[in-house]
Amino acid sequence: MAATPVSNIMRGLSRRSAQQLRNPTSLSQRCLGARFYSSEEAPPPPLLAKLKGDLKSAMRAKDAPRLAVLRSVLSATLNASKTASPIRTDQQLVALLRKQAKTQKESVEEFRGAGREDLAEKELSQIKVLEEYAEGSGVQTVGEEELRGILEATKAELAAEGVTDKPALGEMMKRLFAPGGPLEGKDVEKAEVSRLVKEVI
Repeated sequence: MAATPVSNIMRGLSRRSAQQLRNPTSLSQRCLGARFYSSEEAPPPPLLAKLKGDLKSAMRAKDAPRLAVLRSVLSATLNASKTASPIRTDQQLVALLRKQAKTQKESVEEFRGAGREDLAEKELSQIKVLEEYAEGSGVQTVGEEELRGILEATKAELAAEGVTDKPALGEMMKRLFAPGGPLEGKDVEKAEVSRLVKEVI
């Protein structure tokens, strides 16, 4: 049997490549198959693995609110992995969930102000999913009363070291979130911590 001409093989490969270009992979498939971390880096946070697994379940169950949330969060995580600040811990991922929930709560007010209760309800259903993942993450949440106690203790430590002036704001924030610091790995918003630090000092 005669050998297949090289030109025929090349034409076949070209047709296959064109077909692949006409059928791009969906966002969900990219999120599921994307390698967020190289083999040389630390493994992805457990919560991220759960979100990717739940995306498959949400697709099968046709759970629209959960599917919308998971696609959005995984897309944001993928985008972050291409920057200098990738999401490497559950704490960072929970912060992303909280931030997205806050943004969507603002949207709820806007929709209600415009008389679009249908869109407000859609946002609320997604907020519920976001809060479910944040609260079930295992990341410790710090209440305001506990946070104030931590700030007072840190202020006392700095005073003992001779740092008593108001410019100690930056030093306090650095001390609070440093490795081994009282707020390392805790579910707190830095903006809220900064506000309370200003009150304490």
